Amino acid sequence: MDRYRVIVSDGEHFLQSMLATQLNHLVEEEQILKHSIAVIEKFTCNLVQGKKLLIILALRVVQKEAEKIGSPVGIQARPGAGGPSADTPQAPTPAAVTPAPSTSTYAPPTSAPAQPPAHTARQPAQGGRGGRTAIYPIESLSPYQNHWTIKARVTSKSDIRTWSNQRGEGKLFNITLMDESGEIRATGFNAAVDELYDRIQEGKVYYISKAKVNLAKKKFSNVNNEYELALERNTEIEECPDATDVPTVKFNFVPIGSLQEIEKDSLCDIIGVVREVSDLTTITSKATNKEIPKRELTVVDTSGYSVKVTLWGKQAEQYTATDHPVIAFKGAKVGDFQGRSLSMSSSSNLYIDPDIPEAHHLRGWYDSAGAEQTYQAQSNFNPSGGGVNFDRAEIRSLNEVKTSELGMSDKVDNFSSRATIMHIKGDNIAYPACPTTGCNKKLLQMGDSWRCEKCDKSYPQPEYRYVVPMAVADYSGQAWFQGFNEVGKVIFGISADDLIAIRERDDTEFNRVLESAIGTTYNFAVRAKQDTYNDQARVRYGISRILPLNYREEATYLANLLRRSEWSR
Repeated sequence: MDRYRVIVSDGEHFLQSMLATQLNHLVEEEQILKHSIAVIEKFTCNLVQGKKLLIILALRVVQKEAEKIGSPVGIQARPGAGGPSADTPQAPTPAAVTPAPSTSTYAPPTSAPAQPPAHTARQPAQGGRGGRTAIYPIESLSPYQNHWTIKARVTSKSDIRTWSNQRGEGKLFNITLMDESGEIRATGFNAAVDELYDRIQEGKVYYISKAKVNLAKKKFSNVNNEYELALERNTEIEECPDATDVPTVKFNFVPIGSLQEIEKDSLCDIIGVVREVSDLTTITSKATNKEIPKRELTVVDTSGYSVKVTLWGKQAEQYTATDHPVIAFKGAKVGDFQGRSLSMSSSSNLYIDPDIPEAHHLRGWYDSAGAEQTYQAQSNFNPSGGGVNFDRAEIRSLNEVKTSELGMSDKVDNFSSRATIMHIKGDNIAYPACPTTGCNKKLLQMGDSWRCEKCDKSYPQPEYRYVVPMAVADYSGQAWFQGFNEVGKVIFGISADDLIAIRERDDTEFNRVLESAIGTTYNFAVRAKQDTYNDQARVRYGISRILPLNYREEATYLANLLRRSEWSR
C-alpha cells in the first residue's frame, strides 16, 4: 500500500504530513503538485518520536499550480506539549502542499477507492465514560501510540477457529473494523475470545481502546492497512449508540476485464451481475480430511468479461439468491487456475443488491442490454495450462489455419474455431489414470491391483480419463483435433469410467454413444503446436476449451454485426 508524505505550509511555518490512503489518487492523478494551494478540511495530529506528524484526512484543492508562498520555517513544539493532538481550527486554512515520494514499494490496484463525502472540520469526541480520550481515525494508528480510542464499525466477524500444533492448542477470531478514514483487522486469541467474542456483533459500532497495534500479517489479512490490532483480555470495547457518522462498507472495485492485470494471490473487490450459479458440491480437504461445501458463481460486468467466483463453507451453503442479482464482493482472492478466477474466504464478504450507485448502474445496464450480451471468460477450462479463451470475433476457418501455418514455428499458436465432429477414434478412448488428485498418470495393472509409479501406491481400480482424437470439419476443410477428460465429458455427457463400463458390457451400446456425438457442432479454443513423429514434423491441434453452441448468443452476435454494418445505415 502506497503512503505519500507531504510538507504543508501556511507561508510562515511548515510541517511534515502524510496523506490518508483514500487521498492517494490526488498524487497519482497529479491533482496536487509542489506548491499547490489546498484547504485541509479534516486532519489528525500524532506525536512520533517527539515530532508532530499531521495526517490529512480530507482536503480540497484551490489552485493546482502556484508559486511558493513566503519563506516558511519549521514549526517548533510548545514546551511541555503533551501527547497527540487532534485540534482543528474554527475555519479551514489554505496550505501549500508539496508531495514527497513514498517509502513503500507495493503498487495497489489501479482502480481508486470511492471518495468519501466531504466533511466539515470538527472537534474529536472528548470525555465519555471513564474519561475517554480523543477519538482517533483508524488511518492514524501506529505502534508508536499507546493511548488511543477509535470509533469503528464491525464490517465482518469470523467464526471461532481452533488450532493444534507442537507448541500447543488455542483458538482465535478476527474482525474487520472501519471508520471514514480506513479499515483495520483485529484478532483475539484464547482468553480474548472468551471475553470479547459474544460482546461483538457484526454491523454495530464500538469504541475500542487498549488493543495492541502490530504490523499486519498480510498472509492472513485482506485488509488494506499496514497495521492490525491484537485484542487482549483487558481491551475495552463499548457499543456506540450514535453510528450515523460511521460508514457501512468501503469498496475499491476492479473491472472484471482488468483482473489479468492483478497479481495472483492479491485481494480485490469486484461488483457484477450473477449470470450462472452452480449446484452445491463438496471437496475433501487434504489438510483436515473434512468435506467443504463449494459453489461457483459466474459474474459479469460492463467490461464484457465474466469470471468464476468460488464460495466456500457457509457462504456456499447459504447462497440462495435468484433472478441474476447484483453482488459486491469484498476481499476476493485472485487465482490463476484455468485463467483468472476469484475465491472467497472466511474474511471475505459479499453483499447482494447493495444500495450503492455502482449496483444501480449495473442493474439498469443488465436489464436493458447485458442479459443479451456475450462475454469473454476470464475463467476457462484449459487442460494444457495457460489462459486460452474462445473468441467469437476471431474465428478462423480450418483451411485458413493450415494455410497460415499456425503451430509451425517454435511457439504455440492459439486460435478459435467452429467445427462439426465427423469421426471419433474409439480404440483408445480412455486410459486408466491414478485417482490421486493432481496426478492423472497412467496406472500399470499388476494382478488384481493397479500401481502408480509416480505416487508409489497401488489401487484396487483406476479412474479412467478421456483421450479423444476426433476429425472435425467446417465449410473450408477438415482437421484432427485431440481433447482430454473435460472435452470427453462435454461430448458424451458421461464420465470415462461410465463409458468404459458400457464398452465392457455391450459393444453395440458403446458404438451408439460414440455415434451420438457425430454431427454435433461446437466452438473450440485450440492450441497448435508442432512435434515430431517417426522423424516427420507435424502440427497437433489440442483442444483447450470446448463450448456447446448457444443459439441465442450466436443469433445476438450476428444481429449486432448487422446493426454495425453499412447495410443498417
